[in-house]
Amino acid sequence: MAAHARAGALAGTALLLTGLLAGCGGGTDEKPADRTDRGAASPAGKPSATPDGPEGLPPLPASLTSQRPDWKRCEAPEGGSAPGSQWRCSTIRVPLDYAKPEAGTVGIALIRKKAANSGRRLGSMLFNFGGPGGSGVAILPRAARAYGELNSRYDLVGFDPRGVAGSEGVNCRTDKEQEDSFRKIDVTPDTPAEEAAFLKDGADFGAGCERRSGRILPHVGTVNAARDMDLIRQVLGDRKLTYFGMSYGTELGGTYAHLFPKNVGRTVLDAVVDPTADAIGHARNQATGFQRALENYLKDRGQDPKAGTQRIARLLERIDKKPLPTASGRKLNDSLAVTGIVMPLYSKSSWPYLTQALDEAEKNGTGTKLLELADSYNGRDEKGRYDTQNHSQRAISCADSKLRPTADEARALLPEFRKLSPVFGPFLAWDTAGWCSQWPVEGEHDNPETSAPGAGPILVVGTTGDPATPYEGARKMADELGEGVGVLLTNKGEGHGAYGVNACVTSAVNTYFLDGKVPEDGKTCS
Repeated sequence: MAAHARAGALAGTALLLTGLLAGCGGGTDEKPADRTDRGAASPAGKPSATPDGPEGLPPLPASLTSQRPDWKRCEAPEGGSAPGSQWRCSTIRVPLDYAKPEAGTVGIALIRKKAANSGRRLGSMLFNFGGPGGSGVAILPRAARAYGELNSRYDLVGFDPRGVAGSEGVNCRTDKEQEDSFRKIDVTPDTPAEEAAFLKDGADFGAGCERRSGRILPHVGTVNAARDMDLIRQVLGDRKLTYFGMSYGTELGGTYAHLFPKNVGRTVLDAVVDPTADAIGHARNQATGFQRALENYLKDRGQDPKAGTQRIARLLERIDKKPLPTASGRKLNDSLAVTGIVMPLYSKSSWPYLTQALDEAEKNGTGTKLLELADSYNGRDEKGRYDTQNHSQRAISCADSKLRPTADEARALLPEFRKLSPVFGPFLAWDTAGWCSQWPVEGEHDNPETSAPGAGPILVVGTTGDPATPYEGARKMADELGEGVGVLLTNKGEGHGAYGVNACVTSAVNTYFLDGKVPEDGKTCS
């Protein structure tokens, strides 16, 4: 449900912004000694190159390493509006295949807002807001207000990772095909016919990706995106990479640290993906995390968590048998209902919307509000047009993961997953088989490698009530990065992501980025 599962497409990107757009907490005037290398260019003005990657890849040609962005006024993204006049956009070229860097390139879309205080500029700060599949070019201007203090001394830089939006974005389905899938496919199949349709839909999705985006599809994995980040660093003129990654962006940041530990500058990972989990492990983690968030929501409403969970599970069973009518004339099926319930759990500030939607469904027998929440999550606008984040997310996830569970294996998970969460468990168990069903590209690994010996300190922020990337993943990421590298900061609270939501976390992160002061490992904010 963020980071890797289909609810998978319950992509963490847009929902992580809920807290950020609400504004951020205060900073600090304390300026202690610097304990990390700054991400600025070297004195000679030439960033350090990485001629040979850790895997012994061939050196990149000078045509790539010596390029410089041609910054121009930004055009409006599809379905959106152009950012303000302070923003500039550019496209740089990266190898399609790093094993064959002379054999073709991919354009990587960038966006930048220059540091407000140019005389005290520290360098560039690169962002990834998650997904995978989130467009940094589209998201960063919307979220930039939360990073105003950081923007005083850093250029804020967003990018579309390869296979996303403006960077040769993967496209797998038409709007009509998307609509038909959401309307017709039961993602918790109860009969052989529903199961066959579910698995065929997954296979058809992959075939569509190969047909429409076959050139880039084998090359959209996280390792290649991390290599792109190092080339972006060089092209921007930074000696070290200063990076802020959220949700899936934490996995990307950990992968970068593993590949390029000597190039790691000040780095913060917030809402952390568990790097030790495979695809089934991620689904298990999310069943646990979303159930925990649901129970916290129910407690907040003064309800018994167990009884409330069972009531919602029975509601979904009724919707499975008889979808609810909505004001739009479309029907709310159980698959869309689950998505609608998931979305507001990403942020405590959205819990009132969940209350309204559940009250409507339970008391009025209509699903208008749940459908609106599901549409927002699925990237559907009022005219029935879908964005392609779901396409990119699935392509990146399936390029990363070797695991291809069968229907029998998914079915065997059902008792465990139902126990973990009667509401979300069945959905997530079946999704392990449907997500990469008959995917045309082989996955790269079981789980990402994030050990980073030799890297500077990386601040790892975990929230105890995070539904999509449960807190336990932050502890594991800090451990995997290695002793003296991973520094754990705990936020005792709710929601997916802590920066801009919790003042203590926001202050600690700002102090680290601006002054180089690393919080004590194990510090807790509440």
